[in-house]
Amino acid sequence: MSSFRSAARCAIAGLCSSLLLTAPASASSTKPGGPATTAPPKQGPQPTMVQKANGSAPAAPAMPTVPAPKTDAELPAALKALVDPLAAQEAFSGAILVARGSKVLATGVWGQADRTWNVPNRLDTRFNLGSMNKMFTAVAVLQLVEQGKLSLEDPVSKYLGEDWLPAEVAKQVTVRQLLNHTSGLGSYFTEQFQRSSRALFRTVEDFKPLVRDGKRAFPPGTSWAYGNSNYVVLGAIIEKVTGRSYFDHVREHVYKPAGMKDTECYDLDTVVPNLAVGYVRQETPAGVVWRNNLFEHVIRGGPAGGGYSTVEDLHRFVVALRAGKLVSQKTLEQMFTQEPLSGERAYGLGFQIFPKHRIVGHSGGFVGISSNLDIYLDNDVVTVVLTNQDRSAMRVSNQLRTWLGKPKS
Repeated sequence: MSSFRSAARCAIAGLCSSLLLTAPASASSTKPGGPATTAPPKQGPQPTMVQKANGSAPAAPAMPTVPAPKTDAELPAALKALVDPLAAQEAFSGAILVARGSKVLATGVWGQADRTWNVPNRLDTRFNLGSMNKMFTAVAVLQLVEQGKLSLEDPVSKYLGEDWLPAEVAKQVTVRQLLNHTSGLGSYFTEQFQRSSRALFRTVEDFKPLVRDGKRAFPPGTSWAYGNSNYVVLGAIIEKVTGRSYFDHVREHVYKPAGMKDTECYDLDTVVPNLAVGYVRQETPAGVVWRNNLFEHVIRGGPAGGGYSTVEDLHRFVVALRAGKLVSQKTLEQMFTQEPLSGERAYGLGFQIFPKHRIVGHSGGFVGISSNLDIYLDNDVVTVVLTNQDRSAMRVSNQLRTWLGKPKS
C-alpha cells in the first residue's frame, strides 16, 4: 500500500473529525442507566501517514486580525482582508459565499481547481462535499416520513434483509437511530475498505459487505458515535421504499426542487466539467510538494458523503429548506433538535447543531478537501465555505461565526 493511500486511515476520518466543530468531547455519550461503552479514539486533526512518510504538513499560518464588519456592506472587504493573506501563503484554496436569506452579501474565490493545468477556482466550481451529503439523505428520508411511506421508529428489518445487517441488529436499529448516529453502527472506513479498489464502490449496494461485516460500537439507542455506515443504510432504505436508485431519487426530490443544478454524486471515471481536484501540501527536503487525492476517492460518492456541489447551490438548498419547499417547518424543527445522547457533539437528524449560537448545518472532510455550511437561525445568515485543501474550511468558518453569530440570550 502506498504511503498516500495509508494517509486515508487518518485523513478520511475527516468525514468524522470534521463533525467536531465544538469543544472536544468523547466520541460517544452513554445513556443514563445504559451499558458503559468505550469511546473511540479522539478524531481531532492529526498527522497523516503521508505526512509522516513523505514530508510534514506545514504549520497553518496565523489567522489575520481583521475587525468585524459593522454592516452587511462592509462584509465583502472584510472577507477579502481575511482570506487574501491565507491564499497568498497557499493556506486556502476554494470558494466562499455569505448570504442573509436569499440575498447574497459576499462571495470570493481563491486558489486553483486544478494545479496541473493552472485552472483557477470559480464561483461555480464543483467541490467535493465530504459528509455534507448526509443533509440531503436526511431530507429525502424525512420527506418519505411525511408521505407516510416509512416511520422514524421503523426497524431496519422492515426494509432490509440479513444481507445488509444481522437479523438481531436490524430488528433493534430504527430509522431515527440511523439519522442521529445512536444505532451503534460504525464507519465503513475499515481495513477491508483500505484494501479494496476504490473502483468497486459505485452504487449503494456496493457498500453492503462493509456495512454488514462492520463492528458494532454499542447496543442501539444507548450511546452516540458518528458513523458513516448509518447513512449508507439509509440510502438502501430509500432505494427499497421508492424502487429507484438513491441518486435518481435525491436528484428529483431534493436537488431539483431546490434549484441545485450543479450538485451530484458524479461517476469520477466520466468527464465532468469544472470539478475541483483536492490537494495535500507537504514540505519535504526537496521543497513543497502538492499531492492530489484522485486515488483516494471511491468511484462515486453516496448517501454518507463524497458528492459535489457549489457554494451557490448550497445557498439555494438552505433557502428552499427554510422556505418549506423540501420538508414542512414541523419536520425541520425535528431535524434541528439535538439528540440528547450526542452530548457536546450536538447532532440532530442529519444536521450538526450549535446551541450557543443557534447555528445548524454540516461540515465535511477528506484527504485534500474540507467544507462547511452554517445556517444561523436567529439572523437568517448563511455561510458556505468549500475548499480543495485539507482542513482549511473550518478556520474561516469559525472566524465568520465570531463576526456574524450572536449567542442565544
